[in-house]
Amino acid sequence: MSLVKYEIFNKVAELNSFTKTAEALGVTQSAVSHAITSLEKEFSLPLFIRNHSTITLTKNAEGLLIVIRKILYYNNMLRQEVDAINGLNKGTVRVGVFTSISTNWIPSIVKEMEDYYPNIEIELLEGNYTEIKQWLQSGKLDCGFINNETYLESFEIAQLKRDRLLCVVSDQSPLSKERKISIQQIESVPFIMPIYQCYHDIQKIFEENKVTPNIRFENMNENSVFSMVENNLGISIMPEMIIPKSIDSIKAIPLEIDSYRTIGLAVRKPPSPATKKNFLKLLEDGYYLNILKIQITISPIINSCSVVLII
Repeated sequence: MSLVKYEIFNKVAELNSFTKTAEALGVTQSAVSHAITSLEKEFSLPLFIRNHSTITLTKNAEGLLIVIRKILYYNNMLRQEVDAINGLNKGTVRVGVFTSISTNWIPSIVKEMEDYYPNIEIELLEGNYTEIKQWLQSGKLDCGFINNETYLESFEIAQLKRDRLLCVVSDQSPLSKERKISIQQIESVPFIMPIYQCYHDIQKIFEENKVTPNIRFENMNENSVFSMVENNLGISIMPEMIIPKSIDSIKAIPLEIDSYRTIGLAVRKPPSPATKKNFLKLLEDGYYLNILKIQITISPIINSCSVVLII
């Protein structure tokens, strides 16, 4: 068993390129190729499908990658524990984020981390709910922000915030004068469906209230949604954290039926020392995320965390 080979395999699987892997790890491309060939001989099976300039994991290799990432994770934990014993706070925390988190919370968190724990590196990977869940399950992340519908084995999940879902309309729309928007009003006008974030949250509202929206457009990017709403091409529903306060031509109006998405944090069990003693410790000490104070209590016996939300 060679951890160096595993690290190379993991990086090739991440970047889908021998050349980019060599550049990222500071080794030669021939060293990368040799490591993969050696592992394939050791395992007696191919790890990658090579098609000219592109490479992809084989089905068997996808399963092996999850196990290898666990080995690398625990090896990283061992290194961090040794550093902690020697009085050093070193390590890497890999965090999955979606747009509203990276915009509203992450800049301040990173700033605080750099001030208090300069030797801890934070790696951010931005995606939607589904992508973050997949990255957590595959071992690509130490922790990740998720929505309340997500279930993950081997992760401690703590709810952090209830984010209101609001109806966004143009100031040119007759609905802009309303104090609240009813379900019937949503059905009567063109609707712009955001499908990158919040799609399942919005679908849940429609299904529970037996609503059939008049969907005019489906957009991956929330900025496109806001642009279309601003030009009075339809209305939409978006989480309050995402709605820009700088666009005067858009009105955010509460729904008659209160609806929320719940933002949570999924943390791998057991958390690595860098995650437990630094990223989570930052929150435990009373650090403010926007208007929230998150108090995290960490059990040294079972290496898990529970979160209490204080408004």
